[in-house]
Amino acid sequence: MDTIFLPHLKKIEPHAQFVFSFPIIESSLGRKYYAKVGSLSEREQFVGEAESLRAIYNAAPGLAPQVFAAVGPDNPATTSERPYFLSEYRNITSLTSNHKAGEELGMRLATELHVYKSTMGFGFHVPTFCGATRQDNDWYQTWEECYSAMIGSLLAKLRDKGSFSELCTKGEQVRSKVIPFLLRPLEIQPVLLHGDLWSGNAGIDTLSDQPVIFDPSSYFGHNEADLAIARIFGGFPHSFFEKYHEHLPKTEPVDQYELRADLYELYHYLNHTVLFGSSYAGSALRKMTILLGACP
Repeated sequence: MDTIFLPHLKKIEPHAQFVFSFPIIESSLGRKYYAKVGSLSEREQFVGEAESLRAIYNAAPGLAPQVFAAVGPDNPATTSERPYFLSEYRNITSLTSNHKAGEELGMRLATELHVYKSTMGFGFHVPTFCGATRQDNDWYQTWEECYSAMIGSLLAKLRDKGSFSELCTKGEQVRSKVIPFLLRPLEIQPVLLHGDLWSGNAGIDTLSDQPVIFDPSSYFGHNEADLAIARIFGGFPHSFFEKYHEHLPKTEPVDQYELRADLYELYHYLNHTVLFGSSYAGSALRKMTILLGACP
């Protein structure tokens, strides 16, 4: 694997020597890199992660690890090309109890990442992966269309499993009634999202003491959708949400904010049902019941 990364490393540090101890590479000048090589079947995952990180780095430099080299979306895979990934190495610790870092993360999301707009519409230019679930992605002119397609894709995966008929029936009702009711009136722009922002994908860089996010599943959507999984699993200090909305107020109509939160959380409950089975189906059904009950 050394031969895959050495040409890229020499471009970054022409006069350095390198010690390879995968996934860490250390240069004689003191810099560290994170490197990995996947199987041919993992090409889309590598592309999706790299393109997501690049977009985040462009929107908010330093908030995510910088990607130096990776298999690209326009490079067709051949039988001999394994996907690869090279980024800066960040030593990361938990964000959970650090209120100052929580505030900093909330501010940076609100003032940098979630104001970085797409000129193509809602969606993303390559498939991405939320956990192991492939998000097909495409470009849509409205957020309503985009989010309905995202929910529809998960329902299709559940139908293929053959044991979630009630969930799928109610899910289609959410698509036909709730999504138009809650999302069609919104006056929003497509902004860059991390896509899987739970506490396991955020932390503090021990060198800079600054927040960092990683393992994204990015797309351009409604900023509030990026807060959903953070609420479900916790791990973010309360200061994160306070500082976030101090810089980026809740979208009008504000009185539907909690319902929109339920709708955005539903995506992750459905995805966890796809990934882990029926233990999450009850939570998804409860969210659907709340949403359908609030819909005229």
